[in-house]
Amino acid sequence: MSLSGALSNALSGLTMTQRAASVVSSNVANALNDGYGKRELEVSTRGVGSYGGVRIDGVVRYMDDKLVSEWRAAGSALAYTETSATYQNRLESLMGTPEDSSSLAARVARFETSLISAASRPDLPERLTAVLDAAKDMAGEMNDISDGIQTIREEADAEISATVDRTNVLLEQVHDLNGSIRRAINVGDDANSLMDHRQAVIDELSQIMPVLQAGREDGAVALYTPGGAILVDSSPAELGFSRTNTITPHLTRDNGFLSGLTINGQPVETDTFNDPIGGARLASLFEIRDVFAVEAQANLDTVARDLIERFQDAGIDTTRAAGDPGLFTDNGLFFDPADELGISARIAVNAIVDPAQGGETWHLRDGLGAATSGSASDASLIFDMKAALETRRTPTSAVFGTEGLSASGLASSMMSIVSSDRNTADQAMTYANTRTAELKERLLSDGVDTDEEMQRMLLIEQSYSANARLVQTIEEMLDILMRI
Repeated sequence: MSLSGALSNALSGLTMTQRAASVVSSNVANALNDGYGKRELEVSTRGVGSYGGVRIDGVVRYMDDKLVSEWRAAGSALAYTETSATYQNRLESLMGTPEDSSSLAARVARFETSLISAASRPDLPERLTAVLDAAKDMAGEMNDISDGIQTIREEADAEISATVDRTNVLLEQVHDLNGSIRRAINVGDDANSLMDHRQAVIDELSQIMPVLQAGREDGAVALYTPGGAILVDSSPAELGFSRTNTITPHLTRDNGFLSGLTINGQPVETDTFNDPIGGARLASLFEIRDVFAVEAQANLDTVARDLIERFQDAGIDTTRAAGDPGLFTDNGLFFDPADELGISARIAVNAIVDPAQGGETWHLRDGLGAATSGSASDASLIFDMKAALETRRTPTSAVFGTEGLSASGLASSMMSIVSSDRNTADQAMTYANTRTAELKERLLSDGVDTDEEMQRMLLIEQSYSANARLVQTIEEMLDILMRI
């Protein structure tokens, strides 16, 4: 081999080692970065005339697409369960727990206790006042819980709007990156960094809705959901949603007062796990707004209705005229069972017994329809009100079963339902979190091995030294020839 051939071989080796060192450095620096695909330098023997050497064929990006798909599916499920669990915990905070002295059940118990106390000394105004305060406290708690539920729905609606906007941005980014990758491959440039970026974008998108990825021959990818919605192919899909700033119990998607989701202008279902977007954060937000919170409001309304009807019964207070409200009212009016929706937000104590509203507390003892105060020692009406609380009535909602429940039993049953749902949601989140963590470990183990990369760097250094020594030797030989 001639000196020029040997020099050419050595220079090709130096170029290869320089590129190989750059690849190893990139692998080590990004070993823990999500979306980064391990790089390897592909080389082959160079044959140019009588010269040999090494040829760089390119840098190959390795990624286990099947494992990535499983990890994304697990991440979608985790996002779904985390969002649901957050709502269930917030709802339980609103309702309270059995050991919570400020829970709805505890307030019902305090109201019952105040009646017992007032019945023992009906002549004492302060004990009648205690009954009034406990009744107002109980009604006010129902108002607050109802407001809290609607606030949750409003926040979910706002998050849906923001999430839809972010989804449209991510879909547009995937489409743009597809184009950039396609162009880079066509002109022979390295598209691996663009692929890393695209994978990170798709990973984020999979937290919003489940995503399946299909590769194309030109380096681009198509995205669609397990439910059949096409997200990116020749063009990105566009999601549509209209935010509602103020939500009341009467506003639902079913009656057309709340916005649903559209994809490319076409309405899509969002109330089942198998809907086009089901299984990740966006679907969970719709379920919170349209299903979970609506059910919680209905259960609370059942409790409020039950309480009103117990004291609205004509047999409790004979001083009231037919059609007059009882101790608890629908914003001061007689409660109509046909207007149950949102009653927990409207339940209030009758102004007749409230001095702050021009009433008198002695009406609690002598009757809401009494014209004048009666015997201060007559506690019969107070005993009747206590009995009304203890009477077992069948709830109007089948959620609470078909057995008769007292007022405190119904409130406790509602809290039990909420606690059970919260516990179920937490368990689902724990499982999803464990599954995601395990798949993440598998991704990392199949990714960059820093020990292996450092061993490879030692071999690269040795190869560099050998080629550099060959260049130095050729230089010395040329110097000798020049001196002859």
